[in-house]
Amino acid sequence: MDGTNQTIVMEFILLGLSKHHNVEIILFVLCLGIYLVILLGNSFLIVLNILDSNLHTPMYFFLSNLSFMDIFGTSSFVPLMLVNFLSVRKTVSLQGCALQMYLTLALGTSESVLLAMMAYDRYVAICNPLRYTIIMNMRVCVQLAALSWIIGGINSLVQTTLAWRISFCGNNIIDHFFCEILAVLKLACVDISLNAFVMMIALVLVTLTPVLLIFISYVFILATILRLNSAEGRKKAFSTCSAHLAVVIIFFGTITFMYSKPKAKDPDSDKLIALFYGAVTSMLNPIIYSLRNKEVKAALKKVIDSSRT
Repeated sequence: MDGTNQTIVMEFILLGLSKHHNVEIILFVLCLGIYLVILLGNSFLIVLNILDSNLHTPMYFFLSNLSFMDIFGTSSFVPLMLVNFLSVRKTVSLQGCALQMYLTLALGTSESVLLAMMAYDRYVAICNPLRYTIIMNMRVCVQLAALSWIIGGINSLVQTTLAWRISFCGNNIIDHFFCEILAVLKLACVDISLNAFVMMIALVLVTLTPVLLIFISYVFILATILRLNSAEGRKKAFSTCSAHLAVVIIFFGTITFMYSKPKAKDPDSDKLIALFYGAVTSMLNPIIYSLRNKEVKAALKKVIDSSRT
């Protein structure tokens, strides 16, 4: 970051939906409820995974990591957003904005990579079940999970560093709810072609590549399932993948819609879509996994029964 940024821009003003204060009050109540569900739902899955030894499997290890990402990812911007919904002057410090951008990018990227690794786990479980425990041992699972965190951290560090090296020339009004990178880059008064190029490379590496790997995994999974003679076996195989597939569709479907749709005439609609991507998807993950997995329901029943005795 150069000296110009430090001397001229010391804080940013977040517009949010300042022109529609009544809508912001409704969003405050809605987002507060969503955030509480995110915290409680994902914490519930993490604690349940720790308490029940039957859930000490690669799939639920990855799910616990996904829950951590959802908690920390939303916590990086939702609390400040809730405060700003009730504030007349919605501000965030220069350092706070940089940290917010770094965390949202890092955790979003890590989740994208982790979903691809979870697809690989399902591929091994269904297509190579006899060697599953050998291939997906705990050491490998830890390495894969760590790799997803590292990739997210590196990608975010590169993009955030480049974003904060540009000059804003005193323009400090961000037309968004939080410090989203594209909204911040719009304030630049210098050439940002390098930022755009790096973002394009990152899009291919950490979004399109995981999508391709997930697609390939499920092609093999589907082919294996269709070869099963037992209808019960096919049903069981589908059930082990349905929750993950639903999360994948919601996560990448929202990203695709957000970045491929024509630019709206009303910029407020783009902000709401970004809000849906950032918060609502994180809320749906624990709900989907809780409703679609018999193991989670059985573990919950076991924990409740043990607490009564």
